[in-house]
Amino acid sequence: MSRNVIDLKVYDSRDFPAYLPKLSKLYDDLFSGGKGFRAKLIRMMASNLSLDGKVEHLLAQTIEFIHNASLLHDDLVDRSQLRRGKTAAWTKYTPEYAVLAGDYLLARVMVNLSSHGNIRLVQYTAQVIGDLLEGEWLQDSVVGDFFVTLEQLDRIHNLKTASLFKWCIRAPFIAQERYNEDLHQTLEEMGTLLGQLFQRSDDLLDYDVRNDEGKAILGDLKSGYLNSFGAYLCKGKSRQEIDQIVKSYDLESFYENLGGKNEFDQKLLEFDEMNKNLIRMYDHHLERLKTHLKPGEEKLIDHLRPLTEILYWRRKP
Repeated sequence: MSRNVIDLKVYDSRDFPAYLPKLSKLYDDLFSGGKGFRAKLIRMMASNLSLDGKVEHLLAQTIEFIHNASLLHDDLVDRSQLRRGKTAAWTKYTPEYAVLAGDYLLARVMVNLSSHGNIRLVQYTAQVIGDLLEGEWLQDSVVGDFFVTLEQLDRIHNLKTASLFKWCIRAPFIAQERYNEDLHQTLEEMGTLLGQLFQRSDDLLDYDVRNDEGKAILGDLKSGYLNSFGAYLCKGKSRQEIDQIVKSYDLESFYENLGGKNEFDQKLLEFDEMNKNLIRMYDHHLERLKTHLKPGEEKLIDHLRPLTEILYWRRKP
């Protein structure tokens, strides 16, 4: 299939009504500075599957609209003051505008996808948006719960973080009307693993592990949220020990309350080893995916394989 050469920039203020200048200004702030990783993943999938350029643009725009809508809502729910190093939309434009701007992006997603005419793609996208909302609801319910388990957090992350990765690798096949059940089960499991690995790596940043982007140290903990690595560190600890750990005011006091820096480093090694098992499982599913690809699509495997290095180990692509 030949691919149309078109502008693949996912956001352009001209796509939104000129009579809503404040909305366009909010989106200008929101979309600038983002890495666009999910859109890049869509484009990588599309190029290897010879997806039509217009469809590629539709999918890349869809995932970025959904992702950024979720950021608008998440920042408000979490009362996060910053987004991508700038003032969060709900503080700069009011909470009401942030909610409306997020809702408007999701509405545009459904309008745009409906015009494409693939009802299965619309249905799957609606399911993913529902998963995101359920995940946000569940995550909010564990704020302040310092005895939450890794298993509970994995369920939340599967709904929130992994749902977008699953969409990125499944949607291009759905857009081509390739509905093989085993194919989509394989892609679903791969997306779940990618989301889990990304979230666990992101949670490590909170403890200044591979934190090249300079994320605030103990930001989650100070917000009352025990993330996946925190839950792993606290596993098996007594209530009294956990109460002391979560009161840490900086990384040094955290090490001390945990039992020392050596204890922290040992737990990190164990956590990394556990996630290496997830990476091995992902590689296994890549081999399964090979059996569903058409001649000429084999390079997709080579492009999907490094994702675990990028997402978990934070290595540059």
